[in-house]
Amino acid sequence: MEVEEQVFEVITNRKSIRKYKPDPIPRDTLERLIEAARWAPSGENAQPWRFVIVEDREKIKAIGKVAGMADRRQFSAEFVAGETEKRLKKIKDPKKRQKVMEKLTGGHVSSFLENAPLVIIVCGKKDVWDLPYDCSAAIENILIMAVAAGLGTCWVESPVMDVRDEEKIKAMLEIPKGMKVLTAISVGYPDESPKPRPRLPRDELVFYEVFGRKEKNG
Repeated sequence: MEVEEQVFEVITNRKSIRKYKPDPIPRDTLERLIEAARWAPSGENAQPWRFVIVEDREKIKAIGKVAGMADRRQFSAEFVAGETEKRLKKIKDPKKRQKVMEKLTGGHVSSFLENAPLVIIVCGKKDVWDLPYDCSAAIENILIMAVAAGLGTCWVESPVMDVRDEEKIKAMLEIPKGMKVLTAISVGYPDESPKPRPRLPRDELVFYEVFGRKEKNG
């Protein structure tokens, strides 16, 4: 039971961290993260994932710039389409709404990547059928192991959501054509302690035998 509780505590302590101390990540700690990812499940044991470790400051800044530009395009399009108002409808304070609006349309949601001491680019073989599912399992293993190691992470898709941005990342990191870039993971020692974001109650999420049945018969 003690091990079970420890594992559960690590899972529930995971939060997306966007501010990091400048301290470098020890090589043995980084290797433990990748080893955790390597042991993720994959369809037919395909193990399609590949990981590019980026520590060069100029490359990390460039990745952050791509992410910021992607954010600006995405959220500006949402604003024009009227979707931003829906996103912000729960924020009643007009000053806070304006601040959030500026952050979204100004490309400041994911550009924090440029300040991470390390970025892991996750890519995989395009010809593997279960690629996104397999790699998602590996990514989650990294996020959980990072918490156990006292690190913070954030799973960021912005740098590669658009195929044009993906091509920029592939060129920068010399990733071959047969690979699909799925995400970037920022890694570092946390320099913030955000509150856990609320989770939906279980009775809204779990059903028995058929969708919508909240009570288990018998």
